[in-house]
Amino acid sequence: MKIAILGGTGSLGTGLAKRWHQAGHEIFIGSRSIESALQATNLLGLDDSRACLNNHAAAMADIACLTVPFAHQASTLESVKLSLANKILIDATVPLVPPKVMRVQLPQDDGCAALMAQKILGDEVRVVSAFQNISAELLQSDHSINCDVLVCGDKRDDRDLVINLISDIGLKGWHAGPLCNSAAAEALTSVLIAINKNHEISHSGIVITGV
Repeated sequence: MKIAILGGTGSLGTGLAKRWHQAGHEIFIGSRSIESALQATNLLGLDDSRACLNNHAAAMADIACLTVPFAHQASTLESVKLSLANKILIDATVPLVPPKVMRVQLPQDDGCAALMAQKILGDEVRVVSAFQNISAELLQSDHSINCDVLVCGDKRDDRDLVINLISDIGLKGWHAGPLCNSAAAEALTSVLIAINKNHEISHSGIVITGV
């Protein structure tokens, strides 16, 4: 597939881009500046033509993945809204509010970042939530990752597609219910950060048991 990583110059974006590229997908790195996008494509060994502004990357791709900090979620989505029409957006946004990142701080008006994204983008874009609990550092590495991915979205077929993309990078994705359930995955990130700090763990994650 042609996958746009919106805000793809950060650690999570480059980690996902690296793994999907290795799996054979065609990657476009989106950014607010071409210079930053070019730095990321050079780092990943991608052709310079894969460096784009966010709206161009979204227009070129079959599916997009948003990997920006919460503070830039709304502005980035507004800039790509038209380019994402009739496509799926994978939203990995976590509503962390520094400096208290170990405290759950979900958006009061919408309930979670994924529902905020759906509200901004409207009905023509199908938002699926994933990747909130995966270490960006591990994604950038060549190591296998012992962590599962919760996938939330209102259409099962859309979740199925995202779960297949998750399988392509060697991870296990799970149907975790409708988009509103993303609140649990987003909140869990702060819990994992607290576990990392209090137990001196580098990359705590979740694994579904009982299979």
